[in-house]
Amino acid sequence: MPAGTRVSVRRALPDDVPGPGLTDALGELVRADEAGVTVRTRRGDVVIAARDLRAARAVPPPPPRRAPRGRPVD
Repeated sequence: MPAGTRVSVRRALPDDVPGPGLTDALGELVRADEAGVTVRTRRGDVVIAARDLRAARAVPPPPPRRAPRGRPVD
């Protein structure tokens, strides 16, 4: 996948992290090479080593933001 593609990447977590052992990073692909990938998420860049990668796929752009809810103006 080329840089700039919106992706979902599944990766393995370290053994000492409680839970299911996998997590996803959703965002823009910044870099992909034999060492791993970097995904720019809302919280910042996530660097994922190749040994931790489990799956990756391109995803569609996010839907447009909805208007805030509020009381109607009288």
